[in-house]
Amino acid sequence: MRRILLTIVAAVMVFGAASAQKCCVVDSEKIFKSIEAYNSAITQLDELAKKYQEEVDAKYKTLETVYNNYMAQKESLSVTVRTNIENQILKEEKSIQSFQEGIFGKEGALMKRRVELIKPIQTQVFAAIEAYAKANGFDLVIDKAMNTSLLYVGDAADHTAQIIEELQKQKR
Repeated sequence: MRRILLTIVAAVMVFGAASAQKCCVVDSEKIFKSIEAYNSAITQLDELAKKYQEEVDAKYKTLETVYNNYMAQKESLSVTVRTNIENQILKEEKSIQSFQEGIFGKEGALMKRRVELIKPIQTQVFAAIEAYAKANGFDLVIDKAMNTSLLYVGDAADHTAQIIEELQKQKR
């Protein structure tokens, strides 16, 4: 019985301490979309990704043509020639996959460009959120943009508009 009582007291203390913390909610996605430089960067990245994808598609189309020509001639070729062509096709396919990884992979050109364009904006937004939280006495800021476990946020708790306003003031 004493154990249960201690558990209840501990739970009440933890809940009391947690409820004493002041927190707010922001929507980082909405904040980012309110910044013209961010929208411009996303447009540039989309155009670059499209260009890169067209290059990859062209390489695969060329490879497909080589493969189809090979398949059409396969029966008339010697075993040695078939093996050489198949090896060349496999080698080219691996080359295209490496090219694609070099563009779209974690360390690829597109990701590097994304970091180059977006990181300064992220730094600015996160600094504005932190400054706003400190200036208004918030102990905790929750981002509702990608938070699937956030079930409800009242309008009074959402401070997205205030953060956007602060960023716009900085721009002036």
